[in-house]
Amino acid sequence: MTLLSSAPGGAPVRRPDPPSPSPAAPSPRRKQGGVVLAVPALVWYLVFMVGPLVAIFVIAALHWPGMLQPVSFAGSGNVRAVLDDPVFWDAVGNTAVQLVVALPVMIVGAYMLGYYVAQRPPGHRALRYLLFIPGLISTPAKAMVFYAVLSPDGLLNGGLDKVGLGSLTDAWLASPSTALYCLIVLDVWSGIGFTAVLFAARLGSVPDEIGEAAALDGAGHWRAMWRIHFPVIRDFVGVVTMLQFLWTLFGSAQNVLLLTQGGPGSSSTTLSFLVYQKAFIAADLGYSQTVGVVLFLVGLAGLLTIRRVFRQNY
Repeated sequence: MTLLSSAPGGAPVRRPDPPSPSPAAPSPRRKQGGVVLAVPALVWYLVFMVGPLVAIFVIAALHWPGMLQPVSFAGSGNVRAVLDDPVFWDAVGNTAVQLVVALPVMIVGAYMLGYYVAQRPPGHRALRYLLFIPGLISTPAKAMVFYAVLSPDGLLNGGLDKVGLGSLTDAWLASPSTALYCLIVLDVWSGIGFTAVLFAARLGSVPDEIGEAAALDGAGHWRAMWRIHFPVIRDFVGVVTMLQFLWTLFGSAQNVLLLTQGGPGSSSTTLSFLVYQKAFIAADLGYSQTVGVVLFLVGLAGLLTIRRVFRQNY
């Protein structure tokens, strides 16, 4: 409402209305309520996410021989002990081999399999369920299956004997040259089907016009798969690669524990298993968490590298 007032000379003067508060602007009480609702989530994050991360670095600087034993400050002693330990370097090498072999095989194979499923071949719905089955089986059950196949009296050696290739039989899980690769095969078999289903779901959201245009230009399935569809979902491939990288890096300890115990010797010991072994078997928590710091730094560097490699170029 415009107000009229008279000037000293008697002429009316228009005064603008005072600005009214915007209805879209949140009130201070509403802002305060949003902050209060966020407090439980923030406390949860600080206690269960940031807290353990800080604890890793703190324990890595302590000499702590067991949960109920006295604690003393070790300084850089744990770092020197880790760097001077040949088992640690064996674990570094085994982890590097595991990542270099398992991750490309899993991602490339899962992408190709997911592309095939996304083309909706006959029985593609049943195929999605079959690919998902390894992800539904518990880790001990999968380890039992692989032990039944790879043990000295297992299915693999029995099959080789049946076809006259008995000279190729081996104690696969007890041989220094094959134990680690058996674990890598288990990692790939466990993750490739689940990853393929993820790729198939993402490829299913790509507009059909892209594939039709590629077919009109004479592109076959191989070229369409790698030159047309792959660039479209490049960022999603990066996300899936990050997830599988973290799973392979941090989750390998359970397979090692169930099948090889890190042996023979240290031929199948990985960094994640070394953390478990030193903490719960050797009762050396300082050493264990020093390796945990290394594992954390490797994981962080790996995530940043994968993110840079798979980022979109447009």
